[in-house]
Amino acid sequence: MYAPPVQRLITELGKLPGIGQRTAQRLAFHVLRASPEDAMALADAIREVKEKIVLCEVCFNLADEPRCRICQDERRDADQICVVEEPGDVIPVERTHEYRGRYHVLGGALSPIDGVDPEDLKIGELYRRIDEGGIREVVLATNPTTTGEATALFIAEGVRERAPSVTVTRLASGLPVGGDLEYADEVTLGRALSGRRAV
Repeated sequence: MYAPPVQRLITELGKLPGIGQRTAQRLAFHVLRASPEDAMALADAIREVKEKIVLCEVCFNLADEPRCRICQDERRDADQICVVEEPGDVIPVERTHEYRGRYHVLGGALSPIDGVDPEDLKIGELYRRIDEGGIREVVLATNPTTTGEATALFIAEGVRERAPSVTVTRLASGLPVGGDLEYADEVTLGRALSGRRAV
């Protein structure tokens, strides 16, 4: 239906997560309508990110140097590690301005069904950081999914075995602000009740 270069662009855009055929077509036509400078800027940005972005040698967050900006920041609490599944999970935690420690990115979550075992994640590297000493708390901020919960429990057990003095905490979960009790499911409401605190 389209000229081969246009069809190739639609096909490549359609490989992006959450992008269906129609959205890929709209994006392709947007690129075609864009000025040559804007289209080349997009292409250069994609090329640059693929060439220059690496994983931080300490926490495995995205970086353009051997260490990410958070690991380089001396003002961060080096005795706290917040464990997340993917680099994109660091951003929402940072946006809260509530956490001032360092991070550890696992690169996914345990899922034996999908063939993701502990060796496939950066769990061993996390244990090495803890074994080096100086860590007071490990905050488990994996997603509240079945795989995220299993990963958090696995890591908590491993940390307790290696370093009983290290406090292991899990992000609280429960009702969202502005939510109605009437629409909350039993699991969410149960977690909100078990995680209640004094006011």
